[in-house]
Amino acid sequence: MLQIKPFSDSRLIGSCIYCGGLAETRDHVPSKCLLDKPYPENLPVVGCCDNCNQSFSSDEQYFACFIECVKSGSTNLEDIEREFIKDILRKSPSLRKRIENATKIENGNTKFYPEVERLKNVLLKLVKGHIAFELSLLHLNDPQFFWFDLLSSLPDENKIDFNSVHFQQNVGEVGSRSMQRFSVTTLVSEHGENINMIINDWIDVQEDKYRYITIDDMGKIMVRIVIDELWGCEVVWEK
Repeated sequence: MLQIKPFSDSRLIGSCIYCGGLAETRDHVPSKCLLDKPYPENLPVVGCCDNCNQSFSSDEQYFACFIECVKSGSTNLEDIEREFIKDILRKSPSLRKRIENATKIENGNTKFYPEVERLKNVLLKLVKGHIAFELSLLHLNDPQFFWFDLLSSLPDENKIDFNSVHFQQNVGEVGSRSMQRFSVTTLVSEHGENINMIINDWIDVQEDKYRYITIDDMGKIMVRIVIDELWGCEVVWEK
């Protein structure tokens, strides 16, 4: 990833970005368990307390294993592609059994039923990390909108909108990384007039593995995430 240093007010994110306590350590966002080796350079890191850093570990492990099992269509080790996930499931047969017990055969296909709160816990952690890193903002309260599902579940028109760049109306927090990533393009209106547009684009952390976009605009904070080009997440806070 391109390394960008923010020059926003450091007091905005001077504490644990998950609970607001003392930032004793640093956390990768996204978590390395969602990426493949060799890891990308300049992975985003945010400040957090030791307690928060440790408290997410079990849910992150479950999350990474669950989405990989869904991708593989099985909990059988020989069907799992990622060696990292195979190793976790091999060392933790109870976790593998837990995911397997939450499956059903429907119309000849294996359908996986997640532990929703565990998935949501990890995704909100990722989203709050991206908001702090890119927008220089803390969001400790619950969002007004949360969605996570297979991208294939979206209607085609919604899928296009979800994956599009965002045309920014307001610049958000001055000096934030997000503001520095903006680019400007010129569009021609139907009347032949040139219109300058500010583009807020997606950030590819690792190709085909993880990308996200953070939006602070028009009274909303919105984060979208795509994992494995298979799963989509959208979280929104109304200001």
